[in-house]
Amino acid sequence: MKLYIANDTCSRAAQLVANELGVEHELVHFDVFGKSTSNGDDFAAINPLGYVPVLKPIDDSNDLISETIVIATYLADQHPESNMIPKHGTLERVKADQFNVFLATEIAQKHIPLMRKLMTDEGIQFHSNKLLAAYKRLDDQLADGRAYLFGDNISVSDAYVWGTMWGSRSGVNIDHLKNLQAWKARLEARPAAIKTLKEEAEIVAVHEARIAASAA
Repeated sequence: MKLYIANDTCSRAAQLVANELGVEHELVHFDVFGKSTSNGDDFAAINPLGYVPVLKPIDDSNDLISETIVIATYLADQHPESNMIPKHGTLERVKADQFNVFLATEIAQKHIPLMRKLMTDEGIQFHSNKLLAAYKRLDDQLADGRAYLFGDNISVSDAYVWGTMWGSRSGVNIDHLKNLQAWKARLEARPAAIKTLKEEAEIVAVHEARIAASAA
């Protein structure tokens, strides 16, 4: 199984889910600026849209899965005992899917134009307020003392929020949301999160060294 990622992107959510589940996978880093990959694969052939993550679930197959939440839920569905996503066909699953769409539209997609400096002053204010409102909803959801967004068990949704916490790059400060900050600290203390950050840093460093060597 191959998982194509980029540094500090939403692909981190898919990595976290894979590590929480104990799913063995090969990481392939995509340099979003130079367009190369750490293993030499042509990423334009992997995903013509140029987005990560992409999952190749079977090494000798041409099947590829893209979109963060699709990959994360696919992996979780293979391990129902993990309880990272409710069972298909249930009302609980519909609510989880609804929540994940909310995360995609109101958090992940609201950060991107801010990070790319594409906004007018009015647009910056609009997107920033949207993000603050969305994060406030999460903070309120955690106010009852639950460990994670849906209770004591980490979920696909937790992974997705963590993988899109880009406030330092978009300029949206959420330090005042104490429940959310405590949730982040709790999540980042998990062995799977520590492993995710370590492995990501390692493959990025290897790829960057190869790029530097080829340019020398």
